[in-house]
Amino acid sequence: MSSFQAQLSSAIRAARLAGDYLQNSFASEKLVDARTAHDIKLRMDKECQSIIRDALAKDWPDYSLLGEEGGSGGRIEWIVDPLDGSVNYFYGIPLFCVSIALRVDGVAQLGCVYAPMTGELYTALRGETAFLNGKPIRVSSRDLMQQAVVFIGHGAHDGSGEEGIRRFAHLSSRVCKIRILGSAALTLCYVAAGKMDVYVENCIHLWDFAAAQVILESAGGQFEFSPCEEDPLTGAVIAWNGHLPLHSALNFS
Repeated sequence: MSSFQAQLSSAIRAARLAGDYLQNSFASEKLVDARTAHDIKLRMDKECQSIIRDALAKDWPDYSLLGEEGGSGGRIEWIVDPLDGSVNYFYGIPLFCVSIALRVDGVAQLGCVYAPMTGELYTALRGETAFLNGKPIRVSSRDLMQQAVVFIGHGAHDGSGEEGIRRFAHLSSRVCKIRILGSAALTLCYVAAGKMDVYVENCIHLWDFAAAQVILESAGGQFEFSPCEEDPLTGAVIAWNGHLPLHSALNFS
């Protein structure tokens, strides 16, 4: 039995607090702190990270916090994405989530992902059962690519666009469906719950996947991360149900 059940309970409370704030503010005007050609940074991101940080610090004042909106790492650290799916949130698309993991000596020990608009709470302790709203979940048993529902990312601002689009085109006629949800953590949880089968992305950050990785692996899925040389917190991700011949399917010239 994991020794991190109390920490998971704290993560759930913090995620629900931030999620309720996001849900209550969903119809309000959104303040933009920064905008690029393909991304938006909202004031809400910082406000939610503050909510999470304060809630976790009440229970675990000696832990550090590393998140999308800053923070510093340590031996025991919370890894937080306060609003995964900011563009969805800004445009009124109800596919976004709060993501919280606890990492100890570089290994994530728990994951909590909360999607407030759908009421979905995904949780797991490393090496134990993964849950959706308290009910156990497992990855799908699909083993044929033509049956698979696949997420293929093709970022336009991070240098991965051209290769991602080629991969998208390569797989689109070989799988059942391709979906892009706009939230990495939520997509990985969908793979964990058997709703989707594959997630492939060339450029993703630690806080985008840390919690969902624990949930996916606890649900029987496979996860591979290849960090960038210049930034070990960023890199390429391949995640799937463990049954599909994914590596061979991704080979193309």
